[in-house]
Parts: sequence; structure tokens; C-alpha cells
Amino acid sequence: MKLIKTVNAVGHILCHDITRIARGETKGPAFRKSHVIKEEDIPLLLSLGKEDIYIWENEPGMMHENDAAEALCEICQGANIGRSEAKEGKIELSALIDGLFKVNKEKINKINAFGQMVIAARHGNFPVKTGDALAGVRIVPLTIGENKMSAVKQLGGGTPILNVIPFKRKKAGVVTTGNEVFHGRIPDTFTSVIKEKLSEYGADIAKHVLMRDNHEEITKACMEMLGIGLELIICTGGMSVDPNDETPLAIKNTGAQVVTYGAPVLPGSMFMLAYHGDAKVPVIGLPACVMYAGRSIFDLILPRIMADDPISAEDLSLLGQGGLCLSCPQCVFPNCGFGKGV
Repeated sequence: MKLIKTVNAVGHILCHDITRIARGETKGPAFRKSHVIKEEDIPLLLSLGKEDIYIWENEPGMMHENDAAEALCEICQGANIGRSEAKEGKIELSALIDGLFKVNKEKINKINAFGQMVIAARHGNFPVKTGDALAGVRIVPLTIGENKMSAVKQLGGGTPILNVIPFKRKKAGVVTTGNEVFHGRIPDTFTSVIKEKLSEYGADIAKHVLMRDNHEEITKACMEMLGIGLELIICTGGMSVDPNDETPLAIKNTGAQVVTYGAPVLPGSMFMLAYHGDAKVPVIGLPACVMYAGRSIFDLILPRIMADDPISAEDLSLLGQGGLCLSCPQCVFPNCGFGKGV
């Protein structure tokens, strides 16, 4: 910082906020730190009693907070993300489209560990709407070393830390299993739940069949749906270890590569995910709990499926912390901890 005469301060940058107090009118900042002083600001500054003023003095090897915030924003801002102007070393990021928000956790943690800078983001792997706040980046001190920002840029590796992936309007096939449903002994109440959840992403059920508990027939139904080019196959029911529950075997026999049978999420631990063929068409087995639970494993996985974001066995294993739905009397998902492991 450097103290100079206010009348000589045009073009210089304020080092701190300057408060204006007017009795019965206002109390607040007349000028924020980082403000570039203009000729027309001088009379007001003088009227606030500022004959002398502290300004930022350019030091070799140091960056002003706004310039550093720009550099940090560049590391973070990826596809389909908008931003605000830099103000007091802070830039806010928001979604430009509806889509799946992706966060590189490893990089964001390493950058925050550097100190003197922060990236505060919402949880990744959840859907966002156009205009939603995604993150804020901020430089803590007024100035920061250029070498530190260069090191952070290297850590970024040229790949943005934050992205929003657009959802795809998929055509889905639903295979509802169960002898009791197939023979009309009870109504099919599962398919309507699937239809409602798919509609949130603009997806349609292009084909729906009722099947008895016979793994060969279920496999055949799945293969027919794959054969006509459907982009998502969902099998409902018959997912437990009961000998009469044949859906997992039926999915396996399609030749799809099984990612998991079982996930550390309640409701939904008997969930199955597989990908079929070179096109990696998701073939999903949903346990009965998805039908009656307000939120389940399906709500955590579906956004990623609809954005064609590949899901690994490790991804699913990491859902354990936060994988217990608390079945709150008033559900506020996704504004809760369900599915949001550290």
C-alpha cells in the first residue's frame, strides 16, 4: 500500500472500502476496494474527509486480486458456464444450460489447499438449471504472487475444473417384470414412476412390455429393444437374491458389461448397471424400492445416464458416505446430503 494525496489518485486502485454515512439516508460503501479512481470520484472522496488515500502500489512479481481472480476463473470455467465480472477479487459462475454439473474434486481440493485463494462450488453429479449458481472463485489478499498463480495454472492442466454437460433426449425401453403383474393379479404401479422421472429430462418411454419372471424372456425383450435402437433399457423388479428373481441374470445374458450389482445406497442397494455394445447403451435393473421410495439410487444415477456421463464401479462405491436417505417428512432433495459424499 502507498499513501498519496487524493487529488493525485486518479487512475490508482483503492486498497480498502471507503464508507459513506449520511444521517437518515445511508451507511455503506461509497467505493469498494479494487475500485479504479476516476476524476469524477475526487470531489466525493474529499467530501468524505479523504484528503489522503491508500492505493495499491504495483510490486514486481505480484498480481492484483482481480487479475488473479481472472486467472483462477479461467482454470475453473468450462463448458456451458457463464461468469460475472471480477469484483473485489471474486467472480461468480452460473449455468448457461440445463444439464449435469461436473466437478473435478481432486483438482479443486488441491487448489484450495494452496491457500490465499478459494473455489467454493455446489456438489457435482447433480442436475442444474439455466441460471443456477454453480461456484464462486475468490482471491483472499489484495495481492498475490504471480508464481503462485502460475503453479495453480499448471495444476489445472488446461482442462477446466467445472463443466455442465447437456442432457440427451433419450428413447427408453421399460421391461416390467413379475408374475403377479404379468398375470394381472396386481396393477403395474412401477412404470408410471419411471415415466415421471424420465420426463424430468425430456426422455420418452418408446416401448414398454410386461414380462413374467423368466430370465430368457426378459433377455429377449431387452435384446429386441436394443435391436430397434433404444438408448436406455430399464428393467423393473426381480432384483433381489430370491431364486425367483431372475432380472440380474437376464441383464447379464444380454452380453452387456456389468458395472455393478449392488450399490451402497439405501433405498436402492440391489441396483444393477451394465453397458451394452460399442454404443455403451445403459441397461439398468431397478429394485422395487424405487417404486415406493420418494428418492433412491435411481435419482442419483439418472442425471448421469441422461448426460452420457460414464459411471464406474468406483463412482458407485463412493456413494456410501451420504448414501443413506433419511426419508424426511418433507423431502427437499437435492437440497440435502443424500448422495453427496465428501
